[in-house]
Amino acid sequence: MGRRSKEIAELGASILAIAVTATFSQQAFASSLGVDFPLLSDWDRVACDAYGVRYDSWKGHSGLAKRSVFLVDTDAVVRYRWVTEDAAVVPDLDAVVSALGTVCGRG
Repeated sequence: MGRRSKEIAELGASILAIAVTATFSQQAFASSLGVDFPLLSDWDRVACDAYGVRYDSWKGHSGLAKRSVFLVDTDAVVRYRWVTEDAAVVPDLDAVVSALGTVCGRG
């Protein structure tokens, strides 16, 4: 997403990343990557439960979040959802940006 952050911002959207790691880990990760968007901690797994993307178990670990992308509008309505069961699979960012363009009325 970070590679497309300028394009996403030009469409009027913001990027937020959420992971089930601790805040200090998120801050170190963000710093090492030089990301220009917030990385938020879902340490208590509230967000991944609410969005239905929590693994029961993945490679012997419980409570991890599935790799996923959501486009959420200003009314908190999910307008696009991409989720994979395989954490090695990354989202097609062209599809995400295209969906965002559609949601923003520019696609």
